[in-house]
Amino acid sequence: MSATNANPLSAINHIVVLMLENRSFDHMLGFLYTAAGNVSPAGQAFEGLSGNESNPGSGGTEPVIVFKIQPGTSSTYYMPGADPGEGYTATNSQLFGSNTAPTPPVATNQGFISNFSYTLGWEAKENYSILAGTVANDIMGMHTPDTLPVLSALASGFAVCDYWYGSVPTETLPNRAFVHAATSQGHMDDNTKTFTAPTIYPALSKQNLSWKIYGYDAEPLTRQTFTDLTNLADSYFGQFTDFQSDAASGALPSYAFLEPSWGSTGNSQHPNYDVALGEQFLHDVYYALRNGPNWNQTLLIVTYDEHGGCFDHVPPPSGAIPPDSTAGEYGFDFTRFGPRVPTLLISPLIPAGTVFRVPTGSMPFDHTSILKTVEQRWNLPALTARDAAAPDVGAVLSLTTPRTDDPLAGVAVPVSSGANPSANQPSHLQEVYADLVSRLPVPDARDGTHRPPPRLETGYDYDRYIKERLGAWKASRKTAKR
Repeated sequence: MSATNANPLSAINHIVVLMLENRSFDHMLGFLYTAAGNVSPAGQAFEGLSGNESNPGSGGTEPVIVFKIQPGTSSTYYMPGADPGEGYTATNSQLFGSNTAPTPPVATNQGFISNFSYTLGWEAKENYSILAGTVANDIMGMHTPDTLPVLSALASGFAVCDYWYGSVPTETLPNRAFVHAATSQGHMDDNTKTFTAPTIYPALSKQNLSWKIYGYDAEPLTRQTFTDLTNLADSYFGQFTDFQSDAASGALPSYAFLEPSWGSTGNSQHPNYDVALGEQFLHDVYYALRNGPNWNQTLLIVTYDEHGGCFDHVPPPSGAIPPDSTAGEYGFDFTRFGPRVPTLLISPLIPAGTVFRVPTGSMPFDHTSILKTVEQRWNLPALTARDAAAPDVGAVLSLTTPRTDDPLAGVAVPVSSGANPSANQPSHLQEVYADLVSRLPVPDARDGTHRPPPRLETGYDYDRYIKERLGAWKASRKTAKR
């Protein structure tokens, strides 16, 4: 199904976004409809895997063909076994076979194995978490409906976007900046942890529209990464239990954004953490909404911030609109999108088996399409030139009577049988979060200075420090208001 000018968003009073971590489209959904010749149950074409896609083996050896990750093994939910390269230069290597993009940039997507081989080499020297037995060829392993029954059932039971791209060909924080602010302000890596660009949230407040950002089991990281959010009232932020309560009581905000838990034992699905925990999270989000009184007026968008170095066979397109005049790091001009990421559109107003695309030759979906959808629904101005040019997803809501069937009925949430190779090692985003909260003005900090966090070794150490620091900051804010 292609997006059209029809835009029945007026039937939607609640837009909910769940953004997970670092997985490509092919890695999670490429085999969704392969057995049916890559045609959905609604008869729509699907850009999935044929099963013949390949990459040259390490050192120029024989090509390695994509293969299905097998269910029921100890490694099933920890594939590809290590954290692939995900930054700008690594992504270039995966797409172009070089750290820099050629001119013009014509991707072949033939560098995933060679880049994973390089990444495994330096990660081993730096004592990164690597699942025993992992080899570079493992980057060609793809999940199937057998291993991801929840994601797959929702994709086939509602709508899947098979041409949805990351906003920039790089790692997490710049892509997350685009979903909140439609720009990364020129930044192309996670070294920059805070953004001063205006987000969508004050624009919602200006129109008296409710919104809330939910962390999973802690304060949301997003609050600390945008300067126009940090000092807002605590009532704008919550945890997943708050989301469940809000959904059950009919108190969902107009716009809700959900984060996973960021630790290595959490449910973000970041490689090489337990993907089955993310399946449970997705299941719980869906049922919190479905079982609540707002379900018929709700659109749930499930996406991933970036591809995380996982294989995808579709070259990302050029033609992206630079968000502003800011010069990009590494000489990047913001006219290329990142690789495809899995994206689902879920609502009882969407027909089952929908494959949702823009018309050929149109601006493709990227993360700023979420902003465009919010702006279209509530008549808000664009934040930057990128979301102004983005297509919205309103046309996917083609039913006038809400469906009552449940595509997840009878679907069992998978459980990993293996040991987490990352155990309690701190995650990258825990390290980012700890640095951010160390900058908060609390009574024990020198005024106007950045005091680095103390020595932290385990994921538990990071979680404890983050919660304690946030607690002290909140307490000092309350004291200052008296």
